[in-house]
Amino acid sequence: MQKLFGTDGVRGVANVEPMTSETALKLGRAAAYLFKSRQGRHQIVIGKDTRLSGYMLESALTSGICSMGVDVLLVGPLPSPAIAFLTRSLRADAGVMISASHNPYQDNGIKFFSKDGMKLPDELEQRMEALILSHEIEHIRPTDDHIGKAFRVDDAEGRYIEFVKRSLPRNMDFQGLRVVLDCANGAAYHVFPKVLRELGASVRVIGDAPNGTNINAHCGAVHPEQLQEMVREHHADIGIALDGDADRAIFVSEQGHLVDGDKALAAFTLDLSQRGLLKNNTVVGTVMSNFGFELAMKQEGITLIRTPVGDRYILERMVADGYVLGGEPSGHLIFLNYHTSGDGLITGLQMLKLMKRTGRKLSQLAQCMTAVPQVLLGVKVPHRPDLESLPQLQQAIEAGKIRLNGMGRVLVRYSGTEPLVRVMVEGQDDSVIREVADELAGVVKRCIK
Repeated sequence: MQKLFGTDGVRGVANVEPMTSETALKLGRAAAYLFKSRQGRHQIVIGKDTRLSGYMLESALTSGICSMGVDVLLVGPLPSPAIAFLTRSLRADAGVMISASHNPYQDNGIKFFSKDGMKLPDELEQRMEALILSHEIEHIRPTDDHIGKAFRVDDAEGRYIEFVKRSLPRNMDFQGLRVVLDCANGAAYHVFPKVLRELGASVRVIGDAPNGTNINAHCGAVHPEQLQEMVREHHADIGIALDGDADRAIFVSEQGHLVDGDKALAAFTLDLSQRGLLKNNTVVGTVMSNFGFELAMKQEGITLIRTPVGDRYILERMVADGYVLGGEPSGHLIFLNYHTSGDGLITGLQMLKLMKRTGRKLSQLAQCMTAVPQVLLGVKVPHRPDLESLPQLQQAIEAGKIRLNGMGRVLVRYSGTEPLVRVMVEGQDDSVIREVADELAGVVKRCIK
């Protein structure tokens, strides 16, 4: 248990370390201690998605937090971005979301938000790990009326609905738009259909019958095939697919074609730029943003800033320099004018707003960039040496870049959530990028045994 946090909180197979009741209780105690930043009573918001193991982890976190003299505000199944918002809205000291996002139901995760609704920086996560591993706070045991209490927040859903609707002009509705929505049997299964119907859209919903074990199962952003079929079958204007905790969205055009996060981000970026609303004419992406996205931005005189993988790194750069828009190919898009978190509901509403305001179909909006071919391989590794310390691998990476001749990219990195090295190669020629990727994967296997 030397390393708990990955790129997006703590994650693993439910009831196997570190995703156990015991560790969840310790995380709750450490969070309660760390976020006591003012006088008086303290409170932490806890939300979850629809996984069976959420009950177990919610109870353990609640117990740990209350044992440190901090109250818990329970909001039940709601999207991760709702927890970020509610933490601010309820003036809580911190927020906790229990979810493994797009992973299957056997997994679960715990991620934290500061009182400002921001994901924690690396140094705070490291401090939390140190508190747990060192047993530094074992002696802190409030008694009597100093022990925390747990409360259920009855109006949490309504607060969040009004919040996401405020990202639209007050007089805008979606009358006449036909939407197929896939909620991935996840955290937004109840709230997003309600939002769209309140705004006047004609909505067909799939993935809205969670049973604890079907989250992300053949549905949602990672499995959009059924959504594509339904968009074609019902002649819908758009399909919207969320992941399990609804912090991201991908789209399906009226023709049934996928529109990923890069294409959606490109459409939003160009629109803001053309209207003079893109701060410093700059958008923030990650090292995974497609090379075709970079070329499309460069052609329009827009600067692309790349960060490490993870929407919290995008957010940190946006906040630091005042940029208003950023995102990932997976559909994590951040509209900083509206929220401090990637939010699949806000992303979906912004796309509908763009279609309505411009009168353009999604297939037309998506033509603003052409993705270059990409090969992405995952190589299982038994341990994680510094990749920079492997000369054979570094030589192979440089050789691969030379083969691409400036018209592509090579990226080799560790996964933040699995014991994998991810090899990504992009370029104009499918056969060349496949050869380069296979060669690099082979070198990784030989170097890390």
